[in-house]
Amino acid sequence: MSVHALTAAFERARSEGRKALLPFLMAGHPTPQAFTRNLAEAGEFADVIEVGVPFSDPLADGPVIQAAAAQALKHGTTLASTLEVLGSRKAGPPVVLMLSVNQVLAGGLQRFAQRAADAGVSGAIIPDLPFEEQHEAREVFTRQGLALVSMLAPTTRHERAEAILKHAQGFAYLISVAGVTGAREGFAPETIEYLRRTAAKSPVPVCVGFGIGKPKHIEQLREHADGFIVGSALIRGLNEGQAVREILAPLRAACEAALTTDNQQLTTGTRS
Repeated sequence: MSVHALTAAFERARSEGRKALLPFLMAGHPTPQAFTRNLAEAGEFADVIEVGVPFSDPLADGPVIQAAAAQALKHGTTLASTLEVLGSRKAGPPVVLMLSVNQVLAGGLQRFAQRAADAGVSGAIIPDLPFEEQHEAREVFTRQGLALVSMLAPTTRHERAEAILKHAQGFAYLISVAGVTGAREGFAPETIEYLRRTAAKSPVPVCVGFGIGKPKHIEQLREHADGFIVGSALIRGLNEGQAVREILAPLRAACEAALTTDNQQLTTGTRS
């Protein structure tokens, strides 16, 4: 797969009148065997799957994902083992890795990009690689057909956000609120305005993460995003013994209802 697979995934969701669902799984969690099964099951509901590569120093992760990474590390999960699992997939939606810049640079930028491409990965999110230092990585990724997915936060200055969006690849990851990952009850009007403003300027699909875990979150934000990233809620559910299907099915239903409801409202001349 490649960045083109990401583009196709969002185009397919849009043509089917729905929002995209992007679940997050931590490689090697809760066990390497369970991760492989969960990856396949998540593929039944996902348009894109985000796979975290465990790292000892958490970046923007809340306690749930931090604990998942620690558990995966205890099982010996590495970047190499993660790519091996991903490379063995016969089918499924495109995968985007989330990992630290140290993991990318450890063996060399070019080697990482080649290994990721060979494993069928479509892109990567590197939260601790500042936008101002992304030029080389973006060029190397592009040559391998990979997207370097950018992140934006509510605290990102307007001028910087415009610069980031100008170079965005695959999709833009919009952090819903300032802080770390984790479930929330709802979102303030300021968050909706930030999403609306960013989506209006983005040349690529915009996907919202951090705090998305219930159908009502998708319902609240659906008019202002192309997709929804579900991380902590999925990991927490797995920790509690739920199956991937139980967690993702209602979220997928909310995504499928999104544009259908909006289109019906537009037909009758109203909009929520």
